[in-house]
Amino acid sequence: MSDVLVILCTFPHGDQARQIGTVLVERQLVACVNFLPAVESIYRWQGEVEHATEVLAIFKTTQASFAEFSQVLTELHPYEVPEIIALSPAQIAPAYAAWVLNNVARPDR
Repeated sequence: MSDVLVILCTFPHGDQARQIGTVLVERQLVACVNFLPAVESIYRWQGEVEHATEVLAIFKTTQASFAEFSQVLTELHPYEVPEIIALSPAQIAPAYAAWVLNNVARPDR
């Protein structure tokens, strides 16, 4: 098992996703972020069924940095309740795991 986490988060617009993703990479809270544009979402919000086109961001970070990452993402995110779903890879290439670990700052920095 690795210390690496893959985190899914949707955004209303690509520009916002890129701006927030850049901040998180610059602060070394994530090693990388990928964007999948034009994700169609159907969800219930405040008692109504909503339809939206969103951008899905896929962040790579560490277990140790998750709390700070989550706090900063929540502060910067335009949604009242941002989607933050962390997945722990069952398997990961050792070289990629090492790259992530080397590019995310430790919380005790």
